[in-house]
Amino acid sequence: MGFIRTTAYAALVIVACLVLVSGVSAAPGIQTYLGDIVPLSGYSPASQSVYLFLTGPNLPVNGVALDNINLRADQGGFTVVNVDSNDRWSYEWNTADTGGRLDEGIYTIWVVDGPDDLSHLSDADYGTISVTLLKPYVVVTTPSEPGSVQFFSVPDNASVVFNGQYLGSTPMTKEGVEPGTYNVTVSKFGYTKVSTPVTVGSGQTAEVNATLAPELGYLPVNTSPSGARILLDGADAGTSPSTLSGILPGNHTVSASHDGFVTTEQAVSVVAGENQPLTIMLAPVSPVPSLPFKAAEIIPGTLLAICIAVALGIVRRPRAPL
Repeated sequence: MGFIRTTAYAALVIVACLVLVSGVSAAPGIQTYLGDIVPLSGYSPASQSVYLFLTGPNLPVNGVALDNINLRADQGGFTVVNVDSNDRWSYEWNTADTGGRLDEGIYTIWVVDGPDDLSHLSDADYGTISVTLLKPYVVVTTPSEPGSVQFFSVPDNASVVFNGQYLGSTPMTKEGVEPGTYNVTVSKFGYTKVSTPVTVGSGQTAEVNATLAPELGYLPVNTSPSGARILLDGADAGTSPSTLSGILPGNHTVSASHDGFVTTEQAVSVVAGENQPLTIMLAPVSPVPSLPFKAAEIIPGTLLAICIAVALGIVRRPRAPL
């Protein structure tokens, strides 16, 4: 029986158990970069040496030696590692020194108790481990120095929250800000808040200029009777019932008119973000008073008789006394 422990280079440690029995048992895979050193170790009490070979991208199908990929396993090309008196073996595979160039990809390391390549493992005791070799890359970092952020708003005296931290009121400046992107929220009572990201460069001063729009109100209007024409501050606002929206906070005048009813005006105060229903009761128009029936008949008749008498000379001036 055997036991293999594999470790990846640069503090990446992966322990894998590998039993050398007839057939194969795969240890967990290792992921590292081309050019790194991959330490391998384990136990093999059944043999005095273990034979390592490698298969993978663009390599001969039956494998090659780990330390020289030009040596084919089916032609005797193995990396032979001795087993010590404690039945332990170890080997450091330098992926930068393999006698040739390895491509990035997934490879398999085969550990066998005898000199058997991939095509002759049916009667051998062996185990495998998967190794993913990644293409190395270079990261360049440059020293950075803190920057600052200036906050302005229209109107002034708006609250500033910087990355979840309340800073104060505009206008203001925050110093000692590490380079990066931050979230800023500017708010003021009666206005719609503004949220925006701000990016601070190394040693630079960034600006946040927030223009806050007034928060608008809503006014549901009902009339009795319904169907009245509605004017808001003299401007047509539709027919009742209706909800007037987008109204600036403050005092306004609502007028309602309907055929047969007295036009009515009412003052109302609109609060930002609030709904305050308004109901206007319209009074009917009073009818014009008419004369009694007899008067309506007598008065026009009398006037007509007088006119005829004057025309015929019946009505004479009274004679003076003798």
